[in-house]
Amino acid sequence: MKWSLGQLKSYRDEPLQFDEALDLKHSLMTRYPEIIDVKAVQAKGFVSYDKGSVLISAKVDADLTLPSTRSLTPVATSLAFQMTEYYVPKGTDLAQFDKADTVIFLPEDDILNFDVAVEDNILIHIPMQILSEAELNGEEMPAGKGWEVISEDDLAKQAEEHKTVDPRLAKLKNLFPDQEAKD
Repeated sequence: MKWSLGQLKSYRDEPLQFDEALDLKHSLMTRYPEIIDVKAVQAKGFVSYDKGSVLISAKVDADLTLPSTRSLTPVATSLAFQMTEYYVPKGTDLAQFDKADTVIFLPEDDILNFDVAVEDNILIHIPMQILSEAELNGEEMPAGKGWEVISEDDLAKQAEEHKTVDPRLAKLKNLFPDQEAKD
C-alpha cells in the first residue's frame, strides 16, 4: 500500500481505516535471507493527517518460518505487535513530537510506502532466540565430530572446575600481596 501526502491530506477529519493482507514474502526474504517462509502478514489500523504530519497506527500479525538459533531446524514463528509512527516531510520541526515517538521523514516524492514500514517493523520484532518445541522441552543439544553445544549453566560449571591461573600471569600475583587478602 502506498499513499501520497496529497492523498492523505483528505483524511484530516476522518482517518483512513484499513484491514489488509499484505504480500511481503519476496521482499522480506530478500531483505533477510534467514527467513525460510512467510505465510501471512495482516495489518489493521488507520492513517490520519494532522498539521503536516501523517500518523499511522496499526496492529500487525505475521506468520514466519525461521531457523532455530540452536539447530537451524525450521520453526513456525508468529509475531503480533502494534506499530505507531509519524511521517513528516523533510524540514519539519520535530519539537512537536515526544522523544518516545517514532518520526520518519518522507522521501523526496512524498510517497508513504506502508509495505516497507511493515517490513521494517517485522524485521525489528524477529526474536533473537528461536527454539523448536523439542529444544524448549530439553532435547539434547546438537553435537558433531569434535564439537558440542553446551548450556550456559554447563559452561559456568566447566569454568569453575577448570579455574586455574595462567602460569604466565602467576608472577603478577605477588605484585600486590595486600590485594589477595581482600578477595
